[in-house]
Amino acid sequence: MTYISAQPHLTDSWDEICYPVNPVWLADILPDYDIIATDRQQLIVGEPLGGRKTVFGIQSADYAIIPNVLIKEVIDTLFTDYTLQIKYTTTGEFSITVIFPQQLSVAGEQLHRSVILTNSYNGKTPFTIQGHTLTAMLDGSVSAGSSIYRELCKNGLMGWADSFVKLSEYQRWLGQRSMTKAARPSSKSAATVKPLKKDAEVKKIHHSRLTPELFQQQLHDMLVGQLESRPTLTATVYEHFQQRAVSKIDENILKTLPIPVQLAKQAHERLRLEQRLLGSDPSYWLMYNAVNHALFNARSSLTLNDRYKLDERVFHQLAASSFA
Repeated sequence: MTYISAQPHLTDSWDEICYPVNPVWLADILPDYDIIATDRQQLIVGEPLGGRKTVFGIQSADYAIIPNVLIKEVIDTLFTDYTLQIKYTTTGEFSITVIFPQQLSVAGEQLHRSVILTNSYNGKTPFTIQGHTLTAMLDGSVSAGSSIYRELCKNGLMGWADSFVKLSEYQRWLGQRSMTKAARPSSKSAATVKPLKKDAEVKKIHHSRLTPELFQQQLHDMLVGQLESRPTLTATVYEHFQQRAVSKIDENILKTLPIPVQLAKQAHERLRLEQRLLGSDPSYWLMYNAVNHALFNARSSLTLNDRYKLDERVFHQLAASSFA
């Protein structure tokens, strides 16, 4: 099925995305009909500010909506000093970057620690924390990594290397990845996550039968570790990116990255712009940021989930090239 083309909008306010959203049951609006399609029982209807009621999707009876207001309440409970950068689409997808005042230096730039959460009302982008679903985090298979925010291009950069303990381990995995589809190990260096005591509760989350209270409690537990500041392996890789200059031959890498041709062209233009703004030579750091900027600002039929998947693949491919 072809997905609707959309361009992410940018806001720094919860109000833009915390509008009412509720299920409307097909049986209620079609009382004279027998609904045979059991996988399509409820309409997900939202009321964006200043807009009409919008049907974002048709879901199964056990699909649970996660209203953005529930996320806001947990964030406000945990963190008193933060700013927001939110990218959202009219099709009901959200990337929420919570930016903290703590800074770290990468490639001579002062960047901010952050937490990136994704959500959607159309079912196309799962709820994630730092790129991981609640289910994966609750069963103990992964832990929340890191992310950083770069003001220059308003990029929220995910900690794609944080599931590795040492740089040598990550480099070894990159080598294996070039030959096979090597799976990433479970994170050992990220914040410790306490798995649920009852398998039934994990199953409950997995099948989307999720109450607002249970969701907020689990989200709170997943995010509380983000209050601690710790060095990350991804930041080390970013430093390496900065030290690795991009030659004329290296620029051809943009054409080989797993992104649409038009996005590759926009990334090339962004790379040139940042060179002029910073008065610096091109580097793998600027190249990765250029691709990230193109992925999350361009109009495309890619869902936000698709964009993050491509961003991760690009990060690892550039890392493999830079360490070669």
